[in-house]
Amino acid sequence: MTIVRPYGDTTGDGMVQVSFTLPLVHDKRAEGAAVQLANKMGLDPAMLVHAKPMGEGFTFFVVYGRVNHLVDTDEVQVVERDFPLLSAKEINAVIKRKLRRRLTVVGACIGTDAHTVGIDAILNLKGIAGEKGLESYRELAVTNMGAQVSVPELVETARAQKADAVLVSQVVTQRDAHLLNTRAMSAAFREAMPAGRRPLLIVGGPRFDELMAADLGVDRIFSRGTTPREVASYLVHALVGSPS
Repeated sequence: MTIVRPYGDTTGDGMVQVSFTLPLVHDKRAEGAAVQLANKMGLDPAMLVHAKPMGEGFTFFVVYGRVNHLVDTDEVQVVERDFPLLSAKEINAVIKRKLRRRLTVVGACIGTDAHTVGIDAILNLKGIAGEKGLESYRELAVTNMGAQVSVPELVETARAQKADAVLVSQVVTQRDAHLLNTRAMSAAFREAMPAGRRPLLIVGGPRFDELMAADLGVDRIFSRGTTPREVASYLVHALVGSPS
């Protein structure tokens, strides 16, 4: 068992920094409200280190203070990578040898989400962080539908392309839009296709909890920091099998 506390100025001092916005005009009362909120969050003492108006009637705050909470790392639950991280050459070779056809992927941002940076980083040839996207893999056939794609459009395209996998990116999270859209998408695929013919459903975005895959009805969730090679390696693991 490993118990840890936050580190601020000295080891184990419990100091943390939090930021938030309150719907208040910036004045002394608003600053006092920010400190009161921080106290109720468990920061004691709480020190206001930054306050700035954010449009009419809103103020952004940064508060620094001590918490007494401890974290037991043995109780932390995460989704560990349970598949080997393959090179592009290995991925292409495994698909060609075992699947004996190109692996088909359809990707989109669904609902009103117009933020294509995430899906483009994974799919487009340019890729991200020095890694080329899935379009660069010769054994992958990739269709990037872009932004604001409706769920029926996605299902129809996946059916027409005989997709092995569907990748959905969700960045907009207001009112849990990413969760609602993902549940609607997975329900639509379950209704439209029998279990044995449904594509692999994968979602990604910075605000997803990777532990929620079963609850959302998808096969895998990828969060921030995911690279194209990691997604491609998972596709091979889930759809083709062992590279050996």
